[in-house]
Amino acid sequence: MSSFPAAGVEPPETKTLDRLSTGNPELDTVLSGGFPAHSINILMGEPGSGKTILAERLMFANAQEGGRPILFFTTLSEPVDKVVRYLQQFRFYDESKLGTVIQYSSIGEQLAEQGVGALVDIIAQAITEMRPQIIVIDSFKAIHDLSTSVPQMRKMLYEVAGLLTAYETTAFLVGEYSADQISTYPEFAVADSMVELARNKLGSRDERYLRVLKLRGSAYMEGLHGFRISDDGLVVFPRLVSPARPPAYDLLTERVPTGIDGLDKLLDGGLRRGRSTFVLGQTGAGKTTLAMQFVIEGVRRNEPCMYVSFEENPTQLEVQLSAFGLDAKQAQAQGLHFYYVSPVELQIDSIVATIYRTVKASGIRRLVVDAVGDLMMTTTDPHRLHSYLYALAQHFAVEGVSSVFTYETIGKDMFTETRMSALADNVLLLSIQFEGRRAQRTLRVVKARGIAHDMDEHDLAITANGIEVG
Repeated sequence: MSSFPAAGVEPPETKTLDRLSTGNPELDTVLSGGFPAHSINILMGEPGSGKTILAERLMFANAQEGGRPILFFTTLSEPVDKVVRYLQQFRFYDESKLGTVIQYSSIGEQLAEQGVGALVDIIAQAITEMRPQIIVIDSFKAIHDLSTSVPQMRKMLYEVAGLLTAYETTAFLVGEYSADQISTYPEFAVADSMVELARNKLGSRDERYLRVLKLRGSAYMEGLHGFRISDDGLVVFPRLVSPARPPAYDLLTERVPTGIDGLDKLLDGGLRRGRSTFVLGQTGAGKTTLAMQFVIEGVRRNEPCMYVSFEENPTQLEVQLSAFGLDAKQAQAQGLHFYYVSPVELQIDSIVATIYRTVKASGIRRLVVDAVGDLMMTTTDPHRLHSYLYALAQHFAVEGVSSVFTYETIGKDMFTETRMSALADNVLLLSIQFEGRRAQRTLRVVKARGIAHDMDEHDLAITANGIEVG
């Protein structure tokens, strides 16, 4: 018999899964609203990756006075007193909920004496007597050390899963699992979702990533999502993907004056709205000055602007503004946003997330990133950087944001990273020519997509009024 509905008969409506918020809006976005209610979930990762913090933040986010209780069971990892002592350092901790709505207890000694099968009795007693909304078991992987065989673990898990499902309890099994254990450990077979937390050690700092490996019955954002641990739990930076819709045609025809004497003439009237421009050149060629002048012209035209810097700190940028006759506080009041990140603390996920959030919230129309090379030197994954910059450029095109990226070259060389050239709608090459003891700055429009541009090399001078192209 066909399973398709008969002609003229409406198919049944798809039921929406109830969700449990993680307490973090960005992580909820990655999970399409949060973890499905009444599910079994595994939080996995090496020690210190943030698993317990994620579970505890979720517990306090869902704890309601007078509501169903939330239980946290420790096994053979850390004693309850130690877990609670560190929990109290976080801002999401609420003492009024501890011991009432949220209850911590240790089951390690009971499991050690009676074996892993005792977990069934422990869960059954807790569920029938308290009917908890959430149960967290940390560490669940430690129970394997007490197991005598895989069949014993499978039988115990089958019974536990049946109890949790029957009483509509959401469970979180926290453990120091590795990727090669997913195919062999039976808990992964019954899990409705799996979230992996990883840490990449980089000299004096760490890069932390979160990835959803499984989310039954739900769409979710795939790939690695950066995060850091703060005093309020995990701060997650969802991976930026390209927008679904193309830029509007009228944006592609609008011209954006650069504010640089002589450059707009070479560009047949200026840059096109929403396009990305890479300004290349060696040290001292005038890249930062050109980028600053582009932003200042936007401020003068009452356009919200953003200047992202990894080299010049806010004080240095204010000095440059004053050199152009512009007061920094006045410029900020007119819509200029400064975002400075020290090269020592560069983390691409947080940087891209901050830029994107500011662009959306403040209606940014002109944006400068100075300089892309700093990001390239600090990232361990050039492909990830390229993907982020491409997605940013596409979002800027849709939003009508004209962007300028500076990029330091060696001599008159172009991109040392060839994939970067594909990101640029326009390419301006600044260089310094040496003749004996005399030096002359020059500018050439290498590429200007959709613009009848002048490709000759022209003299460039940095004057008291800014850059002038001869």
